[in-house]
Amino acid sequence: MLIDTHNHLYVEAFDEDREEVIARALSAGVDYFCLPAIDSQYTAAMRELQRAYPDRISLMAGLHPTHVQDNWEEELEHVRRELQAGGYQAVGEIGIDLYWDKTRLAEQQQAFRIQIGWAREFGLPIVIHCRDAFDPIFEILEEEKGPELFGIFHCFTGTKEQANRAIALGMKLGIGGVATFKNGKIDQFLDQIPLEHIVLETDAPYLAPTPFRGKRNEPAYLIQVRDRLAEIYQKDPSGIDRITSENARNVFNLDVSAFSQ
Repeated sequence: MLIDTHNHLYVEAFDEDREEVIARALSAGVDYFCLPAIDSQYTAAMRELQRAYPDRISLMAGLHPTHVQDNWEEELEHVRRELQAGGYQAVGEIGIDLYWDKTRLAEQQQAFRIQIGWAREFGLPIVIHCRDAFDPIFEILEEEKGPELFGIFHCFTGTKEQANRAIALGMKLGIGGVATFKNGKIDQFLDQIPLEHIVLETDAPYLAPTPFRGKRNEPAYLIQVRDRLAEIYQKDPSGIDRITSENARNVFNLDVSAFSQ
């Protein structure tokens, strides 16, 4: 059993072969898919995909930080309506991205805080997107910290110190293709982080692991990530499967019966 805790199976990159991509993942042993939101234009596609695979897919609601644009308040109203409608397992992906645009930091910070508040209100985890933004992310998490704030630091690429800080703030670390890169760096200290704090992800169609780096990523490639962690932790792959899947089930409150289908 393997859970891909973060992929975008609903985006255009999979329009021509989505069913085949999912079939390849299932054949490889990747049993479940958690889909983060981007913005309102993808909500219908996300819902449709979940209806097609109700025992395999969970959805998140949220506004991606790179999509915090002039209409961000209107987009947040959409997120709020979706959360009220129900059927979501997390608020995400949310956070701050200063790689593409530094001019909207204030708006991204405000959107992040608002959505953290909704996660608390609805009793849901958050899934954090962080790019070139560890300091402002941690600043907000420190302000908002508490036993009811928990979730996943998606695509974690920070230092050991930042990893431990994220864990102390109630976050699991989402580990994906970067762990397989020669220059990924996180493989240098990951074995010092207990597996109980790790979940696996692909971020498909982005960040394909070695040997597929530079190509379209897909959930079946979670096997390469799992195998790399087995090397790093010097554990049998089945042990990686069991612990990381249990972590994912606990974070997202997934119904275990879904995995007997």
